[in-house]
Amino acid sequence: MSFLKKLFGGGDGSGAGAKPVEELEHEGYRVTTTPIPEGGQYRLSAVITKEVDGEILEHQLIRADLFTNTQDASQAAIRKAKQVIAEQGDKMFG
Repeated sequence: MSFLKKLFGGGDGSGAGAKPVEELEHEGYRVTTTPIPEGGQYRLSAVITKEVDGEILEHQLIRADLFTNTQDASQAAIRKAKQVIAEQGDKMFG
């Protein structure tokens, strides 16, 4: 279980404690990259949000990819978030 806790930033899958590195708007979605520190490296992580009918919808994106610095992890998270938005759109929230 401790491996899973490390993998998902504390066990709840939220990447809690990860600090935002970059934010951008993409096709009506807000992407906030939040690389998760892990063993001297950084796991790809981002939060994708969108306001729909006054409600903020949120999708936590965490992948197994590790990077040596936050900037590389952030750039990869942006590419992956754009891919998820293109492929899934609002379905990612359901």
